[in-house]
Amino acid sequence: MTSTDDDSAFDDPAEALRVIQREQTNVERELTPDPRLTYWPWGIAWLVGSGLLFLRYGPDGRVLVDMPDWLPLLVFSSLLIAAGVITGVVGARSGRQVTGPSSRQGTMYGFAWSAGFTGLAISFSRLSDVVPDEMQGILWGGGMAAFVGAMFMAGAAVWNDRTMFVLGAWISVVNIVGVLFGPGWHALVVSVAGGGGLLVAGFVARARLR
Repeated sequence: MTSTDDDSAFDDPAEALRVIQREQTNVERELTPDPRLTYWPWGIAWLVGSGLLFLRYGPDGRVLVDMPDWLPLLVFSSLLIAAGVITGVVGARSGRQVTGPSSRQGTMYGFAWSAGFTGLAISFSRLSDVVPDEMQGILWGGGMAAFVGAMFMAGAAVWNDRTMFVLGAWISVVNIVGVLFGPGWHALVVSVAGGGGLLVAGFVARARLR
C-alpha cells in the first residue's frame, strides 16, 4: 500500500507543524470580520462630516463654503449613525460564527458599540438646541471620537489586537489635540488625521489579514 503525499508530510514533525499552523491561519482569516467594515465607516463619517463642519464653521467663525447651517450636522450625524450600526452588526455577527467565550465576547462587544453610540446620539441631540452653533462640532465630533477611541482600545484588550489599540490611542490623542485647538480646528484635525487614519488603517489591516 503506497503512502499519499499527506501521509508522507506528517512523517516529518516540522512539516506537520507547518501544516497545522497554516490551517489555523486559514480558519482565523475566515472567522475574522473584514477590518474595513470596522474602520472605513468611521473614517468616511469623520472625513466627510468633519470636513463639512470645518468648511461651514471654520476657525474664528469663518465660513469657508456657504451652505445651510443644518447641512453639515445632518450629514455628520447620519454618517455617524450608519457607522455605529455597521460596527455593531459586524461585531455581533463575528461573535455568532464561533461558540464559547469568543462568541459571547463578540456579541457583547457589538452590543456595546450599538448601546453606547445610541446613548451618545440621543444625548447630543437633546443638547444641540442649547449649545452654540460653533460648539456643536466639538460636541458631536469630540464626543464620538472619544467614544470610538475608547472602544477600539477596549476591543484591542478583548481580541489582543495591538494594531487596534494603537489606532484607538491615536484617535484619542488626535481628538484631544483638536478639542484644545478649539472650534473649527477640531473639525479639520479629526477629518484629516482621524478620518484619514481610519481609512489607512482599514487598508493596512486588510492587507495583513490577507
